[in-house]
Amino acid sequence: MSASAPSPLEVVGVEPGQRPARQDEVLTGAALEFLAALHRKFAGRRDELLARRAEKRAEIARTATLDFLPETAHVRQGDWQVADCPPALLDRRVEITGPTDRKMTINALNSGARVWLADFEDASAPTWQNVIGGQLNLRDAYERRIDFTDERTGKSYALRPAEELATVVVRPRGWHMDERHLVCDGKPVPGALVDFGLYFFHNAQRLIDMGKGPYFYLPKTESHLEARLWNEVFVFAQDYCGIPQGTVRATVLIETITAAYEMEEILYELRDHASGLNAGRWDYLFSIVKNFRDAGSRFVLPDRNAVTMTAPFMRAYTELLVRTCHKRGAHAIGGMAAFIPSRKDPKVNEVAFEKVRADKDREAGDGFDGSWVAHPDLVPIAKASFDAVLGDRPHQKDRLREDVEVKAGDLIAVDSLDARPTFEGLRNAVQVGIRYIEAWLRGLGAVAIFNLMEDAATAEISRSQIWQWINAEVVLDDGRQVTAELARQVAADELAAIRAEIGEEAFTAGNWQQAHDLLLRVALDESYEDFLTTPAYEILRG
Repeated sequence: MSASAPSPLEVVGVEPGQRPARQDEVLTGAALEFLAALHRKFAGRRDELLARRAEKRAEIARTATLDFLPETAHVRQGDWQVADCPPALLDRRVEITGPTDRKMTINALNSGARVWLADFEDASAPTWQNVIGGQLNLRDAYERRIDFTDERTGKSYALRPAEELATVVVRPRGWHMDERHLVCDGKPVPGALVDFGLYFFHNAQRLIDMGKGPYFYLPKTESHLEARLWNEVFVFAQDYCGIPQGTVRATVLIETITAAYEMEEILYELRDHASGLNAGRWDYLFSIVKNFRDAGSRFVLPDRNAVTMTAPFMRAYTELLVRTCHKRGAHAIGGMAAFIPSRKDPKVNEVAFEKVRADKDREAGDGFDGSWVAHPDLVPIAKASFDAVLGDRPHQKDRLREDVEVKAGDLIAVDSLDARPTFEGLRNAVQVGIRYIEAWLRGLGAVAIFNLMEDAATAEISRSQIWQWINAEVVLDDGRQVTAELARQVAADELAAIRAEIGEEAFTAGNWQQAHDLLLRVALDESYEDFLTTPAYEILRG
């Protein structure tokens, strides 16, 4: 291990009641020195890349288009493959996602899924308790000391035998978020380095001893240069901790429109540590709106629920992802089945399960090697879809999809979708936005709303669509134009409906007015906020 860094990090702004009881088990002196080393070596480059994002966005505002990069044509034309897949990640046919609270940790590991995306990002509000508690829960799970009894229900939870547990793939926060409670040289440490660093430092060798390794999902990546930075972080961390190079494996979420044009380059930059790419929906649509928000009516998205993965521009994206991954020997992982089964209405479940089944059948038929679900009850449905195609094979990377040919314009052909904005779509965006933000401000990042498991990406696309529809002067199906006044009226009606639904006492105890105000702020301000979670973090307690 390297020599100690001068003056390790400071923990700031944590009130006594917010300090996790076992915080010192995570924030050891050696761990803080490691985080300080990561910060000092990489935070400056992170800042440069965030500035580059703004430059790219300005270029899109000028040109209203995107293209594959001419300067990296040699990468796309080259003959190379990503590193061989470790045994623990060979079969990824079903992956479950969720935050790292204690109950979810046990349920996800026990779910029957092959992989658990242990989420410190969109499914977790970054309270100090969640940041540190999540690290403790993962360590406790590896040490098999995580048995848990729910005080409210009396139900007990315990881990199944090790061979039945899902493989953990941790998703740290995106590059844009800081961790306000950890300061180095007067500046907050990037949240991505905190989440990655603490998990890696405490668990990398332990995981190797278990026959696995430190595996990660990388979110919000916007360019291959950001992937290059992650690769440099991995190399440094492995050397620092005496871990063999190539032990880390990373799957990159292609959830920004700019990254969709750099899939091969992203895999190339991470090739010694790459495991695959993932195709999501809400963050990807959010990125399209964010980048093309002032590019005219042809980039106006209809109701978010009308934009399925079968939309022509979304199909171009997913098929290009499968072809790219398999060409380079990487896994292609499909999108989320977010339905939350109802314990009261079997008819709702029947209809939803059929939609999930059709979606997973499509992904398996298109060549994906696995897919995501949000609830354990969906694991058997997704598994059946992939079992039917894969059989006993762990993946289908031999399907090269050379029949797929995607042109640059296909990925942004938003006007190829035959659907238009509706008033119900506006109302749903407001409803979901307020309800999600209120829960986030209470420290919950994964929230069941209208039988769907929603995370921060849902709120991002919801508020972005309101912003876009107002600024594009969209006329809805009922003839009304979307204006700030209309959005305020819908939001006021929704707030009143929530008050009536939950009662005055619960309404007053919650963060409903704050959530309402924040949604309107990021949906109506003339200046578009890049990420909703940035101003939300300023008012998040804990």
